Amino acid sequence: MLKKLLCMALAAFMLLSTGIRPASAAELVEVPTAWLDEHETFLMWYAVEKGWDVEAGLKIKMQLFSSGADILNALPSGKWVYAGMGAVPAMLGNLRYGTSIIALGNDESRCNAVLVRPDSPIAKVKGWNKEHPAVLGSPETVRGKTFLVTTVSSAHYALSAWLETLGLTDSDIAIKNMDQAQALAAFENNIGDGVGLWAPHMFVAMDKGAVLAADMKTLGKGNPIVLVADTRYAEKNPDVTARFLSVYLRAVKMFKETTPEMLVGEYQRFHREFVGKDYDATLALKDLQYHPVYDLQQQLALFDDSKGPSQVQQWQADIAAYFSSIGRITADEAKKVADGKYATNAYLKQIK
Repeated sequence: MLKKLLCMALAAFMLLSTGIRPASAAELVEVPTAWLDEHETFLMWYAVEKGWDVEAGLKIKMQLFSSGADILNALPSGKWVYAGMGAVPAMLGNLRYGTSIIALGNDESRCNAVLVRPDSPIAKVKGWNKEHPAVLGSPETVRGKTFLVTTVSSAHYALSAWLETLGLTDSDIAIKNMDQAQALAAFENNIGDGVGLWAPHMFVAMDKGAVLAADMKTLGKGNPIVLVADTRYAEKNPDVTARFLSVYLRAVKMFKETTPEMLVGEYQRFHREFVGKDYDATLALKDLQYHPVYDLQQQLALFDDSKGPSQVQQWQADIAAYFSSIGRITADEAKKVADGKYATNAYLKQIK
């Protein structure tokens, strides 16, 4: 005990002698944030567990929601100022509330998928579209079938993109709107012919025998998880916004430097303590392996719009064009988000 006290006293003396003072609780900026039960949330949870937010002068409050739509609905009541969500609800957030995309969470192109049962006729046809040889299904096997999905979400984008690859549209099938947990449970109980899911729900379905008909990667679509800000708050507090991103990117650095196998235990603990669910170790490992992340330099490159639309802006423009083409947003709404310029590198460039 005496040795511990001496070490603490020495550390405090060194901080004071260099003019650096540890932040007191009163000096911390409280930051309410909103998240889903997904991989990107684990990164921020891990950072908060390590106290990296406090080191940045912040007190990050994390809140769990079931979908990007639920997160957006909570914004008018001031429940959050930063959030993690899919690129599709991020587009809707800009349309409804003028929110901004301020960074990328991860790449979810392998983690939003359409799944069918192994005995489905859809699973028996592969490569109908020669440009996408790994994709299952054909117009004849899919038309008229019922699919469960969280509508106007990244999983819906995967479902619609799959239909487009087969020469179909949303109107050629029956779509039942459910949140992810409901869709997974219903599909397991033989409701519907197929289901659109994102991770971790898609891994649970696959572990129970569901067959991957297509994911965003096999469909050739970009599908990032993005970090979103209440634009008014971010513009008034650019330093806080940059510090928030620095905390997340510190976790990204950790993730890049650590093997997925070493993080399985912490990932399971995150699911138990924050999400409130047990997560099988094998599925947790797969979830970790399927999520590439972007460090600061990679993010700056993907957000670079100095020579035209950035890659992130183009991804968002593609999403707007697609959902306009299938009537999920109006032509006037599509014009408002057509350039994707609500994806900004302003705060990434301020990170020290």
